[in-house]
Amino acid sequence: MLICGVKVSHDGGVAVIRDNRLLFSTEVEKLDNGERYSSLGDLRRVARILRAEGIDPAEVDRYVVDGWFTEGQEQAPVSVIASTDGGVPLEVTVAPYQDRGTQDPIHRYTFDGYDFAPGRGGYASYHHVSNHLLGAYCSSPFAARGEDALVLVWDGSMVPRLYHVRADTRAVTPIASLLSVTGNSFADFSSRFEPFNRSTEGFTPDEVMRHHLSIAGKAMAYAALGRVEPEAFGVFDEIIASFPTVSTDNAKLVGEKVAVNREQLLPGLSNADLIASFQAYLGEALLRGLTAQVRRRPWGQRLSALRGGGPVQRPNLVLGGGCGLNIKWNNLLRGSGLFNDVWVPPFPNDSGAAIGTACCEMFREGGHLALEWDVYSGPRLVPGPVPAGWQVRPCDERQLAELLHTEGEPVVVLDGRAEIGPRALGNRSILAPATDPAMKERLNRIKDRAHYRPVAPICLTSRAAEVFNPGGADPYMLFEHHMRPGWAERVPAVVHLDGTARLQTIDATANSATGRILTAYEQVSGIPVLCNTSANLNGSGFFPDVASAAKWGGTRYIWSEQRLYTNPAFPGQDS
Repeated sequence: MLICGVKVSHDGGVAVIRDNRLLFSTEVEKLDNGERYSSLGDLRRVARILRAEGIDPAEVDRYVVDGWFTEGQEQAPVSVIASTDGGVPLEVTVAPYQDRGTQDPIHRYTFDGYDFAPGRGGYASYHHVSNHLLGAYCSSPFAARGEDALVLVWDGSMVPRLYHVRADTRAVTPIASLLSVTGNSFADFSSRFEPFNRSTEGFTPDEVMRHHLSIAGKAMAYAALGRVEPEAFGVFDEIIASFPTVSTDNAKLVGEKVAVNREQLLPGLSNADLIASFQAYLGEALLRGLTAQVRRRPWGQRLSALRGGGPVQRPNLVLGGGCGLNIKWNNLLRGSGLFNDVWVPPFPNDSGAAIGTACCEMFREGGHLALEWDVYSGPRLVPGPVPAGWQVRPCDERQLAELLHTEGEPVVVLDGRAEIGPRALGNRSILAPATDPAMKERLNRIKDRAHYRPVAPICLTSRAAEVFNPGGADPYMLFEHHMRPGWAERVPAVVHLDGTARLQTIDATANSATGRILTAYEQVSGIPVLCNTSANLNGSGFFPDVASAAKWGGTRYIWSEQRLYTNPAFPGQDS
């Protein structure tokens, strides 16, 4: 069965699964230097993306569109998304955003108002929550091993919801909502304070949306400038308890009440303190809610009262939804001792929605439990001539590693297919030595980022536990780590302001040239770590080609598919 998943609204994209194998996932923002969080645009783009991947749209057995909400009509039985078809305005009818009022979280809706290919007979649609639920579970090692799991879904306009997936029957059961705050809460609270409370007057709706979606990641970094004040937790509790209903606007109101009355409510706390404290408050509240649900069920009973001295049987936990990108919350849950293991896919937010909605159809109609996938399944590089004024020569991974070591210059690396999800993992990265403390400032400057933003380390998996605590495999940059004694001085460019690091680990055998580059770099330098930040224009997706990186001009070197491109006119280089 050939299934095409489609995300029409923000973070638009197209993903195709054949039986249970992901063939590709194309996020619109990664095409032609598209703006971050771009919507799909014209519906005919789906056919163009399929043809670019060698697939005739008529060959697709099932088209599946992600569910969404209609503004002001969140309780409606179906939703509509404004789009176009060949430039003609069109409303796409889809499943509702959430699975309210149903015991079937993967209810299948069908619509015949549009055909993505002649004779396809319309399309299916699933709740937006369902794409996060099954995209996260089906991509997990638990699904691959045929194991049950709890799945926690917490996304922008929904409260955190806990589900149970039973592997043998493929039954998906809703368990409970864990909190009365929606997933946009951290970003909306932070938006009430500098440096995030910029005016959006005069912005288009798309610009407002992009600004809002960008805040959470930046605020997570900014919180490192502050301290967590536990006394603030009671203040947050009282304000949230005063709201009569759960609303996506509540977090803004919490922020406003604190901002207006901060010297009475929380005297002496800086903006960074408030943001750090609210982030910690949400994480602790989430853990309390999750703990209560786990312990009142069979898994928790086994944890509390072991019989016969047998091994502790903890449940597996899967995290889906945009909140799965918060590495502090992920660490808190993983370190709680409640779970056998915790899985977060590299695409927990809406960047994986096209994959997730295709997984819904695969899981429900195709009979498969687990998705076979590779993180490097994004768009291919666009071929092109050597950029004007640049020199090019052959260069293998070892030669590039030697250049990084001897020259200490950052290098744009564009190779193979792009990563899926929001984080650069080696195929669309800027790599640089981490031994110079000034490198973080330099990378933030050339990328036009605020000084408090961290630069991630990429480390060989085999040595991660030596350099980082806890270390171990973290291939998708989704958990928080600390530096082992002595290493912060050796690789200072990847140490965040609070002493933590957002680590990515990689093997030499990974489907990425960066694994081989880092292996060779360790051999010539003795250091198993490089800086890794995304190769993109500020506010855009990854560079689609060498020409884009050259036009940007932030680095002297670009490496792509065994060739090194050099700008002889780069500042500091002899012309």
